[in-house]
Amino acid sequence: MAVPTENLISDISALGDKLTAARTSIGKRIIGQPVVVDLALTALLSGGHALLVGVPGLAKTRLVQTLGTVMGLSTNRIQFTPDLMPGDILGSEVLESAADGSRAFRFIKGPVFCQLLMADEINRASPRTQSALLQAMQEREVTIAGEEHPMAVPFHVLATQNPIEQEGTYPLPEAQLDRFLLQINVDYPDRATEREILLSTTGADEAVAEPVFTADDLIAAQSLVRRMPVGETVLDLILDLVRSGRPDEPDAPKHVRDYVSWGPGPRAAQALMLAIRARALLDGRLAPSAEDVAALARPVLIHRMALGFAARAQGVSLEAVIDEMVATTTRIEATA
Repeated sequence: MAVPTENLISDISALGDKLTAARTSIGKRIIGQPVVVDLALTALLSGGHALLVGVPGLAKTRLVQTLGTVMGLSTNRIQFTPDLMPGDILGSEVLESAADGSRAFRFIKGPVFCQLLMADEINRASPRTQSALLQAMQEREVTIAGEEHPMAVPFHVLATQNPIEQEGTYPLPEAQLDRFLLQINVDYPDRATEREILLSTTGADEAVAEPVFTADDLIAAQSLVRRMPVGETVLDLILDLVRSGRPDEPDAPKHVRDYVSWGPGPRAAQALMLAIRARALLDGRLAPSAEDVAALARPVLIHRMALGFAARAQGVSLEAVIDEMVATTTRIEATA
């Protein structure tokens, strides 16, 4: 592991104070979801996109709106519906007539041209419309009529998704799922938290989040994340974990060969490498540890793997498979 320089240590300390203030500001509007908030911040600090999954009414949209305010990002919201078209997201060219009678096409940018895009209920749109985001998410640009249009910097997509068991939903294609750095599952709050939500959100006054970051601050933080050192042991653990999820690997565990249809690709290892650094930064540490890898295994891998028929028939969950992968990989690393 490279030894952190004095400048890196001071930069991490200064950013830690801003992140604490950001968490406090977010907590004024998002009650009782510290893990969800930290995972969303992890995605932004890593420079990636996040998919928030949960039933309606769990403050997913509210979280994205609050993050836009706190992080100082220009925000647009798209409500995905079955009749939404790609041009409604990306924009389109219109034919305009000048005073002299000449005509020319002019590109009118769609709502995707912002710094933080909230794709609300993304799986209620058709696959054709969902795929309109692919180029923007991966390449940070879109091509309309043969002309490339760069996205804003930074550019993040925080999409919300209803469980696929609900009516009127279209499962996201694997290629698009892989573009999301993390999948963040949002669960029901406990009784005490729900009581606090009722008291805080149904009165005459409602808490307001305050800006803490600017877009330039976030870009600097993303650069700092990439400068953080990662130890060889942690690096090997990431490789072992991701590769153990591929059923065609010679050393894949038996439960993966038996239950997994297809596993994570190299982009999963890249996502885990960045996310563990961001998690360490949120905790004020100078380098990530094996505990960070274990904690982020589910959010990074769960949308990049698929169960086979045998697993579904036996009621095996993907969460259980990933947890077993983590346990198996950790034991191997401990005995190595």
